[in-house]
Amino acid sequence: MPYILLYLGAIVAANLIITILGPTATIVTAFVFIGLDLTVRDYLHEAWQGKGLVWKMGLLIAAGSIISWLLNKEAENVAKASFIAFASAGIADALIFQLLKGKTRFLKVNGSNVVSSGVDSLVFPTLAFGQLLPFIVLGQFLAKVFGGAIWFFIISAIKNRLEASRSAQ
Repeated sequence: MPYILLYLGAIVAANLIITILGPTATIVTAFVFIGLDLTVRDYLHEAWQGKGLVWKMGLLIAAGSIISWLLNKEAENVAKASFIAFASAGIADALIFQLLKGKTRFLKVNGSNVVSSGVDSLVFPTLAFGQLLPFIVLGQFLAKVFGGAIWFFIISAIKNRLEASRSAQ
């Protein structure tokens, strides 16, 4: 459940900030929020594998877009672009994540994040703003890859501490 709340909170925050501030805010939101979402998606992938992964991720992606739109009707284009970009990136992410099965979690998460970051970075701003913005695409891609890697280390450290404290009890 915490991963679901993290995912939804990050995507809704990113969508609303971009709606208000425009394309230049996408690089910062990509680093802070979308890198988090791409990394959390892989933890959900592991948790939901064989337990409705496809429909649960689809519902989660749709929920993020719908909540964004409900909170701010001006977010409609951003919410639609977010849905399409996250769905497309999610497919790419899941394929690469599965191809890396048996590898370390670090390699699976960050390897799949590189591919999904590329897909999301191309699709989202192009649809949200109605044109190809090469510097925004490149900036978003780099921000998502590095942000995702940082979030991987943060989430892993928290998860390890929680597991260690449970083991000590």
